[in-house]
Amino acid sequence: MVEKVDFLKGYFASLTEPKFVPTAIKVALVVGSILFTINHAHALLKGNMSRDRWISAGLTYLVPYFVNIHGQYISLYRNKSL
Repeated sequence: MVEKVDFLKGYFASLTEPKFVPTAIKVALVVGSILFTINHAHALLKGNMSRDRWISAGLTYLVPYFVNIHGQYISLYRNKSL
């Protein structure tokens, strides 16, 4: 259980890790923009972006960021464990 807590603390700390952030931002912008276009472009063009849609749009960019950081962190974590 302690190992899981340490892993989670390390992951949350890695969300702002300078060596991870540039790649995660690039991935979030590309993947997030594709997903935004698929999910929200019609509403944006029609002027139907509600508060809830804007929150969803923000998550559209945050999720790829978090996933990319996780991938980078787990790779580093596993390599250190070897």
